[in-house]
Amino acid sequence: MDSVWGSYPPKTSDEQLDYLAQTVKDWTIFNGLTVRPNPSFIDDETNSNHVLATNAPVTLYPSPFPRKCFEQAQRLQALYNELYAAIASDEAWLGQIMQELVEVDDFLANLWKIHLQVKEEGYVQDLTLGLFRSDYMLHVPDEATAPSLKQVEFNTISSSFGGLAVRVARMHTELASFPRPGRSIAYPTHDLFGTASAAAFPPPNHAVETLVSGLAAAHAAYGSSKSTPALPTCILFLVQDKERNLFDQMALSTFIRTNNPDIPTFRLPVSKILAYTTIPSTSDSSSRPLIYTNPANSALRFEVSVVYFRALYAPTEYDTPSSWAARHHLERSAAIKCPSVLLHLSGSKKIQQVLTDTSSPILERFLPNTSKEDLEMLRSSFAPQYSMSDGPDSEGVKIALDSTRAESHVLKPQREGGGNNIYRSNIPTFLRSVPEKDYKQFILMELIQPPKAAKNVALRSDGQVVAGDVISELGIFGTCLWRSGNKGRDGMEVLQNGEGGYLLRTKARDSDEGGVAAGFSSLDSLILYDE
Repeated sequence: MDSVWGSYPPKTSDEQLDYLAQTVKDWTIFNGLTVRPNPSFIDDETNSNHVLATNAPVTLYPSPFPRKCFEQAQRLQALYNELYAAIASDEAWLGQIMQELVEVDDFLANLWKIHLQVKEEGYVQDLTLGLFRSDYMLHVPDEATAPSLKQVEFNTISSSFGGLAVRVARMHTELASFPRPGRSIAYPTHDLFGTASAAAFPPPNHAVETLVSGLAAAHAAYGSSKSTPALPTCILFLVQDKERNLFDQMALSTFIRTNNPDIPTFRLPVSKILAYTTIPSTSDSSSRPLIYTNPANSALRFEVSVVYFRALYAPTEYDTPSSWAARHHLERSAAIKCPSVLLHLSGSKKIQQVLTDTSSPILERFLPNTSKEDLEMLRSSFAPQYSMSDGPDSEGVKIALDSTRAESHVLKPQREGGGNNIYRSNIPTFLRSVPEKDYKQFILMELIQPPKAAKNVALRSDGQVVAGDVISELGIFGTCLWRSGNKGRDGMEVLQNGEGGYLLRTKARDSDEGGVAAGFSSLDSLILYDE
């Protein structure tokens, strides 16, 4: 690994760095590689109308990444897609896991309650769409060993940054390109840039096409209108009221509009769900179509084929009783949910921890037709994890309360997004402040050891340029559309299972958290190299 990073990124003078940073700033704005600014540097008073935009945090250079690990992550995605589809289809097994968590986690308890309420009334939609992202880091416990791939987490809701990741790869490719070999349009001379080898540039990133293919497949599978009289059907993007990452989302809706003009798409803020969508009381109890009324023209009404959640994944978004009422309202409708409540719950950290139990044939249970070789490849991507539910004598609790052993671990709650985890020496003190009965709301994970020599330069959204040691996290996008049967996972029918596109996020080595939206990481792309 040291040989790969020895001279990378190329050394620059202050003048060269200023030129490159300005080129990147201009490129991001012109090409929509942008976000709404964080209130931490543009306060709400200055941006009271929520109209300003700035560059997304990006690296100035793509990061080297071993080809073998990248291709392994690609091969794993279809397996992970099917695995989580099977988990979400096995309500009885999932319920056993949730019974443990609902005692200590009000958020998960309320989601499970919605499922039970809709189940009692009767589900009217047996199709579910998953737009997934499986996140990995390189694991190099000894710098003399070849890196291996270890999964950080699997995202089942609001798997973001596919749209902007495509643009970062395109930006880095353009910056490294020049008609004459050995030259670059913006980078100093370096062996990795401007050569005839395709490996000198980021691999093609098909994240937008992949994610849109899933949405389009679900829209088609929904079929004709269930309303009387029949209405045109549409896809609804459910978004946060003050969404900062809208340009990433609009990359998908724009691609749909350009390539599938017969599929209308609309953005619906969470606070407007109950105002602009209805389930007609006159509907047949076996249909329950979700009707969307366009606020620009109340005469324009559409039947929603797919609700794509880019919001309502975190407890902080359920800040009023109407938020929970809105989630229940959507779940009981005939629209295909991406994700359903059961799929949302399947993304809990506890589920990931249970899957890594090597003493249990859990993977064989959910992937009975998968080869032994593929199951072993799946298991090889697991980082060791421990339950915190088995009392003070369990291995997980012993490690977490031992200040020496805790140094190589992270304590994770059942939450999405950055800023929620407890790391290393903070774990024992934190746990002792929590009632022992609440330990079960966490899982303990062994920290992945990334390469030590990696370096890059980042342009932050506030315009600052920061260089130093970095850690990268690779995400692979996947889609899965399936029909759940009456026999749970045994009756599940997979209609689409695909992989395509990637996200690379890079952060300072001394930063534990990794969310781009949370301000910890920069969007990146990669240059593949062979060991």
